[in-house]
Amino acid sequence: MPARVPASDAGAPPSSPERPGGDNRSQWPRNGLDRLWGRTSLRVKLVAGMLVIATVGMTVMAAASASVLRQYLVGRADDQLRGSVGRIMTQVAEHLPELEEGQARFTYRIPSEVYGQIRVNDGRTVGQNPAWSESGRPHLPEDLSGRLDEPFTVSGTGGSGSSWRILAEPIPESDGAVLVLAFSLEEVDRTVRRLVVIDAIVGLLVLVGLVGLGVWVVRASLRPLAEIEGTAGAIAAGDLARRVPQTDPRTEMGRLGQSLNAMLTQIETAFRARAESEAAARRSERTALRSEERMRRFVADASHELRTPLTAIRGFAEFYRQGAARSPAELDRLIGRIEQTASRMGLLVEDLLLLARLDRQRPIERRPVDLLAVAADSVQEARVLAPDRTIDLTVEGGLAYQVLGDEPRLRQVLGNLLTNAIVHTPEGTAVEVRLKPGTLRDAPAAVVEVADEGPGLSPEHSERVFERFYRADEARSREGGGAGLGLAIVAALVAAHEGLVEADSTPGEGATFRVVLPLDED
Repeated sequence: MPARVPASDAGAPPSSPERPGGDNRSQWPRNGLDRLWGRTSLRVKLVAGMLVIATVGMTVMAAASASVLRQYLVGRADDQLRGSVGRIMTQVAEHLPELEEGQARFTYRIPSEVYGQIRVNDGRTVGQNPAWSESGRPHLPEDLSGRLDEPFTVSGTGGSGSSWRILAEPIPESDGAVLVLAFSLEEVDRTVRRLVVIDAIVGLLVLVGLVGLGVWVVRASLRPLAEIEGTAGAIAAGDLARRVPQTDPRTEMGRLGQSLNAMLTQIETAFRARAESEAAARRSERTALRSEERMRRFVADASHELRTPLTAIRGFAEFYRQGAARSPAELDRLIGRIEQTASRMGLLVEDLLLLARLDRQRPIERRPVDLLAVAADSVQEARVLAPDRTIDLTVEGGLAYQVLGDEPRLRQVLGNLLTNAIVHTPEGTAVEVRLKPGTLRDAPAAVVEVADEGPGLSPEHSERVFERFYRADEARSREGGGAGLGLAIVAALVAAHEGLVEADSTPGEGATFRVVLPLDED
């Protein structure tokens, strides 16, 4: 589908395409060097920067040391020239006339590395050091009048490439004659070059050492960043509990790690709270749906259970109105059936009202109750109701089974369990009530078990046996007049006493209903 363009932009020129991620073309490197630098890792950049700085620094130091050394050696040469001039100037002044006439030679005692000559005012050389060869002379200027008394440097002749240090001093009491002494700087240049070579070798070795040291230092310094990168990757993969390893908080990396861990903790807390909120919302929704479904089923079952006796009463009334009961005996039997059905309907209404009160979680009366006495009375009543059965009471532990609760309701719990065992097992089936110690939520508790030797319950029936209006055997329950509320009332009453009820059954081996109630420790 083509994108819509606002009317205000219809006449505008098309904008330049953008890079993925919203970066336009101007934000990307413009040439190959920039792209290469952009792709280079931080570790390489730091090591390269350190090497460049070290190279520049050592180069500057080498140049400075070579310059200082050369200045020092040239200064020594100047001092040697001045000393030589001072030693021979008097002799040169005395023999100058003889030198001009060619009757004397330049045989003055000067150092072997110092060369000298004498020039007169017309530019002629009237004497020079015999060791001064033609191939190794300095290139002297023709006019020395402007360079007297101060040493200066000239190049050499003959292609030697070495330079010379020159000192020209006027000869006293002469007509412009000049004594010229020269010192070759070849050895000075050789010494300086040797220093430069040594500096280069040492600098190269230092650079190699700096590379190794720099790589180690940078790697050690950036290790926390690598750990942060790994932590970020793990968090991106879903591990919100991952944290940056702790380092010294006095360092930048330590403070960064602390800040990141604090941020990650807040993020994890926010995500956990959101997940818990969503889970709670889903649970609440499921609970609401289940509650609504149970309510609909409860209303439907209650309506059905009430409809049955009402229909029976209406039928009996219609039967009477039609005059079917003509004799007093038949009339008494009809009235008795109506009273029996009304009584059954009254019991059902009472059970429904009891469950409604328990659903509102109204507090029950809590008084010390002797559970052993309640169990004994319930067993005795069951024996009266079912004289053909063996109903035994077994007490274990020898404890005072005293609990806090509502005694009539606890009697109703045991009565319902015994009635359930009598109704849903074949005639003559033995029933046993066991009272023994136990624990509930790590606290002492009393355990009451009602066990029978009947056909038992299948696993699917065991899971639903405490639901309201649920009947494992529909036909037998109908025949016995049960509405499927007895065990539901048991579960609600036990929950109101902060206890636990459960059914343990194996098909063909009987069923055991277990009630666990906290003991009164006072």
